[in-house]
Amino acid sequence: MTVPVVRVPAYSAGVWRQPFLARLLGKKLSVALLPLRTDGTVAWAGWGAKPSARRAEAYAARTGEPCLRLEDGFLRSYGTGSGSPGLSLVVDELGIYYDSTRPSALERLLASDADMLAGIVDEAARAKALVLAHRLSKYNHAPLLDPAQLREGDRERILVIDQTDGDLSVALGGADRSTFARMLAAARDEHPDATVYVKTHPEVSAGHKGGYLTAVQDDARTVVLRQAINPLSLIERMDRVYVVTSTMGFEALLAGKPVSVFGIPWYAGWGSTDDRQLCERRVAAGRRRSVDELFAAAYFHYTRYLNPVTGERGTIFDVIAWLVRQRDMAREQGRMICVGFRRWKAANVKPLLSLDGARVVFVADAAQAAQLGPAPGDDLVFWGRDAPPGVAPLAQDTGARLVRMEDGFTRSVGLGSDLIRPLCLVLDDRGIYFDPTQPSRLEEMLADAVFDEDELRRAAAVRAFIVRHGVTKYNLEPRERTAWLSAGRQVVFVPGQVEDDASIRYGCVDVKTNLGLLQAARQAHPDAFIVYKPHPDVMSGNRAGVVALAQAGSFADLIETRLSVVSCIDACDVVHTMTSLTGFDALLRGKRVVVYGQPFYAGWGLTEDVLATGVAFDRRTRRLSLDELVAGTLLRYPVYWDWKLKGYTNCEAVLREIVATRTVLENTGELEKLRLGWVRRQWRKLAILVRAFTARG
Repeated sequence: MTVPVVRVPAYSAGVWRQPFLARLLGKKLSVALLPLRTDGTVAWAGWGAKPSARRAEAYAARTGEPCLRLEDGFLRSYGTGSGSPGLSLVVDELGIYYDSTRPSALERLLASDADMLAGIVDEAARAKALVLAHRLSKYNHAPLLDPAQLREGDRERILVIDQTDGDLSVALGGADRSTFARMLAAARDEHPDATVYVKTHPEVSAGHKGGYLTAVQDDARTVVLRQAINPLSLIERMDRVYVVTSTMGFEALLAGKPVSVFGIPWYAGWGSTDDRQLCERRVAAGRRRSVDELFAAAYFHYTRYLNPVTGERGTIFDVIAWLVRQRDMAREQGRMICVGFRRWKAANVKPLLSLDGARVVFVADAAQAAQLGPAPGDDLVFWGRDAPPGVAPLAQDTGARLVRMEDGFTRSVGLGSDLIRPLCLVLDDRGIYFDPTQPSRLEEMLADAVFDEDELRRAAAVRAFIVRHGVTKYNLEPRERTAWLSAGRQVVFVPGQVEDDASIRYGCVDVKTNLGLLQAARQAHPDAFIVYKPHPDVMSGNRAGVVALAQAGSFADLIETRLSVVSCIDACDVVHTMTSLTGFDALLRGKRVVVYGQPFYAGWGLTEDVLATGVAFDRRTRRLSLDELVAGTLLRYPVYWDWKLKGYTNCEAVLREIVATRTVLENTGELEKLRLGWVRRQWRKLAILVRAFTARG
C-alpha cells in the first residue's frame, strides 16, 4: 500500500497510543474525529477484529479509502500489556489472521503459488532454530516447566490447550464452548492409556478471565496445569497436542509434535495438522504447506518487527536478541532487597533491578532487611562502596549476596543529583569500579576476559559513536569549538572533581584535591596553557568541592565553566586528572592522559600513571588495547535500560537515546533550562519526589 498517512479514529485511543506504531507502519500516523474524505492518500486502521477495527472499517467505507487491521505479531514482547510494549506488528489489508470467516492477507499468501522460502531458506531455518532453542513465544515472562509438575511413569502425555472465554479467535475460528468439550473427550478417547494435561490460560489462573475448561479437575488420568508456564518448555515434554485455535498449536508444530485442531486457526488446513474441521476456502485452494513454509509466511512475510536498539524497522533477529536479553536478565535474578535508598532514588532505579517488580523490595535498614528472610540467591543491594550498618553481617549469616550499585558511565541527559532517572547502572557483587582497594567485577573482567572479534568491532563502533556525537556521562553542556587564546602553547586540560568522592578518598595518595591537581599539572608543564573545569555537580551547587576561582587562577590560565568536557578534551593536548571519568573520555578520543590516582582505566598500559605503585596497579598486570578496555567497561559491565520499551537494552541503544534526547532539548532550548537555574531544578526535583511518594510499591 502506497498511502503515506494512516488515520485512526479518535475513539480508538488504544490503537493510536501504541508506542512505535508509526515506525512499524512506516507511515505518518494521525488521529481523526470524523470520517472526512481526503485526496486518497490515507488509509484507516483499527485493531484486529475488535470494535476499533469496526470503527475503522466504517470510516473507510464512508470515505472510500482502504482499511488496515493491526495486531500483535507472534513474537510480541517479554511481558504482557502496556508494561511490555509490542515489538512486532501484523498489518492486514483483507482481514486478520485469526478470523476464519473471511480471507486474510496471510491466508491469501499461503493459498497462492508463491514460494514462501524463496531467498530466505537459511534465515528462516536460523530463526526457527533460535525460537526453539530459546523457547520463545508471543509472551516470554513465564517460567520454564518444572518437571515436578508432570506425573512420573506416564506412558503417554497428551496436552490439551484451553483458552480464555470470549477469545475472539475462538468464535472467529468456527468454535464455541462445546468445541472444547469435544476436544477434551477426543483426547481421552483416542489415547486411553495417556495422561491428559490440560493447560489453562494464565489469565484464568490469575482470576482475570474465565476459561472453557475451567471446571476440569485432576483425576487419575487428568492433570490441570494452572500455573504460568513457558509454552515450548511444556510442549517439549508432550507426545501430542490438542488445540482449538491457540497459537500454541503452531508452536507445537515448530517443535515437531503432531497437532489435532478442532477450530480453524491460520495454520490449519494446509496439510501439516490433523484437522477436525475444514475451511472451504483452503480446501478449494488445494495448497499443501510444510511447517517451515507456514513459519516463513507468518513470521517473515506477514509480520513486521521493531529494532529495539535503533527504534526503527528491524528484523525477527533483532526481536529475538531483545527477548533473549530479557530472559537472561530475568533468569539471573532472585529477590533484590535494597537497603537505605531514598524514596526518589528507589523510584528511579526500581525498574532497572528486575523485570518482575515484585522481586524488588526497598527497606530502611538491615533490621528491616532481616525481617524479609534473605537467603542464598537473594541480593542485598546498597548504593556506593560501603554497606549500611549490619548489612554485611546479614549477608554472611544468610548466604545472600552483597551487591553495590552506582551510576553507569553514560548515565543520562542531566545530573543524577537533579533526580534525572538513569539509563544505565552498575551492579557489582565483588567491589565497585571506583574503589581500587579491592577488586571489582570490572577489574576482574578486564584482567581475565577474552574479547572476541565481534565484541572488539562493537567496541570500536561504540567508541567512534561516542566521539562523533560528543557523548559523556551527563550530556548537559554546550558542545562548541573552543576560542581559547593559548598563543600556540601546549594546552593542558584539568577536570575538577567532587573532592569527597570515594574514588579520590580511596584511590589517591599524594594529590587529593583540585588545587593539588592544578599545582601538579603546572609543575609538570610550567609553560603550558592550563584550562581548569569545575565538576558539573559542584557548579550546580549539589555537591561540595569548589576551588575558589582566585586560587585556581594561580595555576590555571582559564577557568572553563560553560563548554562541555568534550569540547575541552578536543581542544587540549594532554589531560591531567586524579580519578575523573574525563580521563576515560580522553582515552576514547586518543588523547594523552596523566593520572594521579588509581581509576578503573589506569594501570592497563593506556595511561601515564604518576603513582609508582598502588594496590590496584599491583593487581593490574595485563596490557589492554583501547577497544578491550571499552568492551569491558561499556559493553559488559553496566546494566542498560530502555524506558520506552521497559526492558534491558545495550550500550548502543542507550547512546542513541542520549543523542536523540539531547538533540530535542537543544533544539527546543530546554537543555539550557535543564543545566541552569537553581529554582527551576528544585521544582523539577519536587515533581519527581511527589511521583516517588505517590507511586505504589
